[in-house]
Amino acid sequence: MALADWVLLTAMSVTSPGSRCAIAQAFAILPRTAASGLSANSMLLRYTAAMRSRQSLPLLWILSDARNDGGLEAALERLPAGSGLVFRHYHLGLRARAARFGELAEVARVCGHVVVLADKAALAREWRAAGVYGGAACLMKADGLLRLGTAHDGEELADAAAAGADGVFLSPVFPTRSHPDARPLGIHGFHVLAQRSPVPVIALGGMTAERARELAWPRWGAIDGLVPPHAP
Repeated sequence: MALADWVLLTAMSVTSPGSRCAIAQAFAILPRTAASGLSANSMLLRYTAAMRSRQSLPLLWILSDARNDGGLEAALERLPAGSGLVFRHYHLGLRARAARFGELAEVARVCGHVVVLADKAALAREWRAAGVYGGAACLMKADGLLRLGTAHDGEELADAAAAGADGVFLSPVFPTRSHPDARPLGIHGFHVLAQRSPVPVIALGGMTAERARELAWPRWGAIDGLVPPHAP
């Protein structure tokens, strides 16, 4: 399926089935957040902000990596405006990583995309990223930034929500080159977790436009699946 066709399909997905039980799920994890000092009011405010982000959080996300680096500019230019880039590039040293971030961030912003950094909030602010990507601990100190968590099961989804995530990458949905030994969630397993999440879920792991259609989920990201196959 062409990328434009998928964007049209996802635009028709107004709400997630999980929104109907999101309040119950949010309060269900309150006992686990008490130790961190989160009150019921605080949790509800975070829940409300997350629900608003359902309409503004990008549908498509490219995650950068050493193996897709050569095709990233072309991939960003092909995405519909308002998509997202998670800049990782863990393989580079700090100076080279900062330089490559600057190059890709400029392309992404010209195209109207959101740029998120896979690192600490302090570095994200220094590099003028719009948000951070990482585990729950990384998200807790990212006030004022878009917070994208990572999860592989229900417990990690709850942790990300408690940390104030605006969205969570749930993976791996399908077999993936990044973690070939990891057991994929599969379509059913993904939906069981995603529909119970109090925050928007972004499908990750072996994702392509065809698999996104099979999964029937509006938000997804990829390392290889959104990079032109002819890229060097």
